[in-house]
Amino acid sequence: MSVVIPDDVLQAAQLTEDELRQELAVLLFQQARLTLAQASRLAKMGRLGFQRLLASRGLPLHNELTDLSADVAVLQSLGRL
Repeated sequence: MSVVIPDDVLQAAQLTEDELRQELAVLLFQQARLTLAQASRLAKMGRLGFQRLLASRGLPLHNELTDLSADVAVLQSLGRL
């Protein structure tokens, strides 16, 4: 799915497209609507980079156990566990 954000909205928010992606990813992660892995992908960042972004804002990795469970389920479905 693609979402088109008008340039005037980005300018009004004083954000680049990448910054907007990061802000949205952080917000949805904080609300526990996305896992760490999903939020990292939305932000177009590696997981470690996204964790650093959260840490730089003083935000906890509250979803770690949920992420681990989701990762294990994916690995099991792929026959890797």
